[in-house]
Amino acid sequence: MSASEYVSTRGGVARVNFADAVMMGLADDGGLLLPAAIPDMRAQLASWRSLSYSDLAYAVMSPFVGDAIPAAALKDIICRSYATFATPAVVPVRRCGRVHIAELFHGPTLAFKDVALQFLGNVFEHLLTQRGGKLNILGATSGDTGSAAIHGVRGKAGVDIFIMFPDGRVSPLQERQMTTVPDANVHCIAIKGTFDDGQRVLKEVFNDLGFKRDYQLGAVNSVNWARVLAQVVYYFWSAFRVQEATGAATVQVSVPTGNFGDIFAGYIAVRMGAPIRRLVLATNENDILSRFFRSGEYSQGAVCPTLSPSMDIQVASNFERYLYYRVGENSDRVRELMAAFARDKKIVITDGGDSLFAAGRGDTAMTIETIRRYYAAEKYILDPHTAVGVAVAEQYLGDDAPMICLATAHPAKFSAAIEQALGSDLAKHPALEALKDLPVRRVLLEPDKRVIEDYVKATV
Repeated sequence: MSASEYVSTRGGVARVNFADAVMMGLADDGGLLLPAAIPDMRAQLASWRSLSYSDLAYAVMSPFVGDAIPAAALKDIICRSYATFATPAVVPVRRCGRVHIAELFHGPTLAFKDVALQFLGNVFEHLLTQRGGKLNILGATSGDTGSAAIHGVRGKAGVDIFIMFPDGRVSPLQERQMTTVPDANVHCIAIKGTFDDGQRVLKEVFNDLGFKRDYQLGAVNSVNWARVLAQVVYYFWSAFRVQEATGAATVQVSVPTGNFGDIFAGYIAVRMGAPIRRLVLATNENDILSRFFRSGEYSQGAVCPTLSPSMDIQVASNFERYLYYRVGENSDRVRELMAAFARDKKIVITDGGDSLFAAGRGDTAMTIETIRRYYAAEKYILDPHTAVGVAVAEQYLGDDAPMICLATAHPAKFSAAIEQALGSDLAKHPALEALKDLPVRRVLLEPDKRVIEDYVKATV
């Protein structure tokens, strides 16, 4: 088995290479694609520590890409992807009180999704150049994925992008980052519902294999394996930086989590040998994932709007990837469990748990209090998602493994939350201020498979 061959969590797809996995997005059997094997890279860690971010990205990703993209082309794609970031470090790591903050928000849209979507946009462009043809990207966003995906492919030849977002449930600046992009290949769809509605429609459309084939659909959501792969890199990078600063043998990483894609990348990094002792899963009031890791019960509730809207999710699309490993890579069992969840909105795993994960919930009151406290003590402004991660991380301090908290967005994207916490909107960014007077383009549609398919047909 090879890391550059891909299988479906549901076992119904013949093995494909990296390029085909990227273009397929959601597996044709309704499952999610994963590498057939995860390489053990512990022997490489010493040589990886001194690499630049782009060189580390090549070292981490190349075993999973194999010969689907030539080495020189892959290196060029990676270098161009991270040249768009505002700092040469790409992901700077700074000490902030008792935690270390890995800042993932220095890309074009000021969110961690840029780390993956700048890469994925360039991979799409490379593959279309090699293969010819056209790609119509369909995505759903709870806030940051949409703008990062749009900025990854805007203006690229042969690509149109359709992004669904829940009307009134993303921050105003997040919406403007999508709807003010003037490129003709960008199409923004506000849907009457929640992110979970958008995610449901996305999967329904991709499971319509005739439509998927006829309209050359591609995926930018974290159902696309390339998204997860690019995020694996910063777990190694941030762990190395904190080890250098502290001399610690291992670290912990706290991840504010909604769709389970970001923390699943950490899980892959650990399986590859990253020096990470614990992954701390942090949710807001939409706590289906933290409840699962505390109790073994994965049960869907109603979506609760919060100050951290990108985490307002009750059905985590990447959970199926983790479930595949949790049940011993048994595709039959995954199909049974996912069918049961679709039917009953609940499954229970009674296997004693997973000691790699700790989990907790940071509600709105904790979010506000954490933002206030870190600004008062450190003069550092946490965005509300990062504040959830920090609040939960603080429950797991106290041993010899330092804590890294992933900072997933620039606080200026969530001005209402910052104003509520600090009394005024202290977080500004010139790129966001420039959006406020630009014209917007969007349509408002029902979250219905046929409605979305008809809009794609009429547009392309």
